[in-house]
Amino acid sequence: MTREQSAAELPDFDVVANLLIEEGVLAVSPAELHGLLAGQIAAGARFDADTLLRVLSELMDVSALTRETTKLGLIELYQRTLAQYESPDFGFELLLPDDDQMLAQRAEALGSWCSGFLSGFGLHSGRHPKLSAESEEGLRDLAQIAQIAADTDVDSEEDEADLMEVQEYVRMAAMLMFSECNRVPDEELDKGERPTLH
Repeated sequence: MTREQSAAELPDFDVVANLLIEEGVLAVSPAELHGLLAGQIAAGARFDADTLLRVLSELMDVSALTRETTKLGLIELYQRTLAQYESPDFGFELLLPDDDQMLAQRAEALGSWCSGFLSGFGLHSGRHPKLSAESEEGLRDLAQIAQIAADTDVDSEEDEADLMEVQEYVRMAAMLMFSECNRVPDEELDKGERPTLH
């Protein structure tokens, strides 16, 4: 793994969970929080550190973040999420519990991630022209996946495969929306942003 790749790896799910617990945030899970961030970034939102912390405080329903470790951790989560979206190797990931957790817990977290993504995307999507049919369908599918519930406490290989398939679909849908809403306008390319050939 190159240094560039590791720099864009998301923090561990449990690390983010601990940051939220230490801050007294109980209303938002790490998966939902990452979904919120990912949705806003996909819709074209960009934040400086102060604005980011203010926006996240509002979303997490806390008056202000008090711990420096939480602030730095959330800024890092935002920066790495943006870096993954912009990565040419489609390295975008969802912040979800590790595979060794119960399937029901991971399915619920995926639903929370989708719910957060839809909320975040909705906050900023009004600035864009109409989305493609594929993105519109993706949003409808994410709304259905947000209602996901595992039917059983027994983890079968088939259920595991199904969850991984849905997770991959969600990942690809988020990247599609990011690519549609974050295109560089042609006039900017004409101002010298276009890559030069040697």
